[in-house]
Amino acid sequence: MPPECDVSIRPGWFWHKSEQPKELSKLLHTYYKSVGRNCVLLLNVPPNSTGLISEIDIHRLGEFRNAINSIFSHNLARSCTAKASSQRGGNGSDFGPENVLDEDHLWTYWAPSEKDEQGQWIEIIGEDKGLRFNVIMIQEAIGLGQRIQRHEIYVDGSRVASGTTVGYKRLHKVGGRGLPMHAKSVKIRVVKSRGLPLISSIGLFLDPYLEP
Repeated sequence: MPPECDVSIRPGWFWHKSEQPKELSKLLHTYYKSVGRNCVLLLNVPPNSTGLISEIDIHRLGEFRNAINSIFSHNLARSCTAKASSQRGGNGSDFGPENVLDEDHLWTYWAPSEKDEQGQWIEIIGEDKGLRFNVIMIQEAIGLGQRIQRHEIYVDGSRVASGTTVGYKRLHKVGGRGLPMHAKSVKIRVVKSRGLPLISSIGLFLDPYLEP
């Protein structure tokens, strides 16, 4: 079961007239550190002394929601092709790498062959002009369990990120100081897993809020 991250929109858990809600950049940082690490985010919004939510908090919540929508509304990977080290059941089966590019994040997925135990990887390949992105998303077919224990990410052949578990969603910020990368391919290598890794979705996004 994923952990729950409980934080407040304000510096403390309760409303105080002298305090202001956290800046949008801090809320987005919290999002990456919680939802982006397979956690459930519980964002506390305390009522003020009249029993209502303050207008400034409502405004910040709207900014937060709009920012998330803006970042993740356009998955650049959807225009790409996918290939993998192997495919369970062979070519023509229901477990091909193209499944990570559809809109189903739960029940369609790529699964490698049971015999492919040493080099499990899946690669997203863009057009010749390349892609500009600074966020990479990985999602497992969580309805069938959390399996990946360690993974690495390579962009145009160079390793740019690594991590442990993935679960429902893992977000990696890549590029120098928030500046987007310009590349033609993104490869995800499964280093260790419990049973066959089942990757349901891969996303490439351009976050305009990451400060250079």
